[in-house]
Amino acid sequence: MAGHNEKPASRLTVLATVLFYLVAAIAMVMANKWVLNKTDVPLFFLFTQLVIAVVLFGGLHVSGFFFRLPERPMDSALLKGLAPMVILGVVNLNLNNFTLKYVDASFYQVARGLVLPFTVALSAMMLHHRPSLLILVAIGIVTGGFLLGVALDLSPGGMTTTSPIGVICGVLSSVTTALQAVVIKQALGVVGGNAMDLCWYNNLLIAVIMVPGIILAGEVPNVLKLFNEGGQPLSTFIYGSFITGVFGFLIGIAGLLSIKVTSPVTHMVSSAVRGVVQSLVAVWAFGDIITTGRGSSIALILIGSIYYTWLKNEEKVAQERAAGANMSRMENGYERVPMQDVEADIRKAEATQ
Repeated sequence: MAGHNEKPASRLTVLATVLFYLVAAIAMVMANKWVLNKTDVPLFFLFTQLVIAVVLFGGLHVSGFFFRLPERPMDSALLKGLAPMVILGVVNLNLNNFTLKYVDASFYQVARGLVLPFTVALSAMMLHHRPSLLILVAIGIVTGGFLLGVALDLSPGGMTTTSPIGVICGVLSSVTTALQAVVIKQALGVVGGNAMDLCWYNNLLIAVIMVPGIILAGEVPNVLKLFNEGGQPLSTFIYGSFITGVFGFLIGIAGLLSIKVTSPVTHMVSSAVRGVVQSLVAVWAFGDIITTGRGSSIALILIGSIYYTWLKNEEKVAQERAAGANMSRMENGYERVPMQDVEADIRKAEATQ
C-alpha cells in the first residue's frame, strides 16, 4: 500500500485510468456475452481466460517490458494476505459470468445495480460511518432504479430473456464487487502497493483454484464434447477465449489501477457509466431491446450515482477547507477563539484587578 506521503494522482492520470478501465471493461463484457451465448462451459471459459492472462504476464517478463515477475517467494504469509482477495475474485468472476449468461448485455448494468448501495452499507458497518440524509436519498434513487428495472423485466409482460437466476447472481455479484473495492486496497499492502504484482498473483491463484471447480461443477463432459464435436462452437470458443483473455488481462490491470489511482467512489461511478455505454453497444452488437423500463432504470441508477459522487465531493472540499484553515492557524502560531470568549476573559481579568 502506498505510503502516507505519496502524492495523489493528477487529474489527467485519473481520467486516463478511468477511460482505460471503461474501454477494457466494455470490450470484455461484449466478448464474454458472445462466447457464453454459443457455449455451455462458463467455468472452463473463465479458466482459459485466466491462463491466457498468466501467459501474457510471462511474456512481458521475458521481454522485460513494463513488468517483471515478483522476486518474493509465494510463501504462507503472502498466500494468507492475498486469500481474501483471491477467494472474492473467484466468487465475483463466476457470478459476473453467470449474470451475463442469464440476462441480456443491456440488462447487465441493472442486474448489478446495487453495487453502490452495498458499498455504502458495508462502509457503515465496517467503518461505523453513518451516511447523511442526502447520501441516503442518492442511494434510494439507485435502489429504486434497480427495483424498477427488475420488476418490469420479470413481470408477466416483461422481457423473456431476463432470468431470475441472472438477477440473483447480479445481486450477489454486487455484494462481492463492493467488498472487492475494500479488499484490494488491503491486498495492495501485501505486495508493497504494486498493482501489476497483485494482478499477476490474482490471475495465477484464481486459475489454480478454478481447476477443481471445473471438475466439481461437472463441466468436464461438456468440455470434452466441445473439443470432440468441433465446428462453430469450438471456433467461437477459441477465438472468444483469445479475445477475452487479452481483454481480461487488460481489465485486470485497468481495474486495479482504477482502485489504486482513484477513490473507491470514482471507481464505482465509472462502473455505472460503463454500464450505460455497454447497454448501447449491446443494442448494436446483439440486437438487445432497451425498453422504457430498462432505460428508466439505467437512468435512475446513473443519476443516483452521479448525485452521490457530487455529495461526496462536496464533503471532501469542505474537509479540505477546514484542514487548510487549521493549518493557517497553526502557521500563525495561534488558534482563533470566539469573540465572546475573549470578552469574557477580559471581564474576568478586570474583576481581579
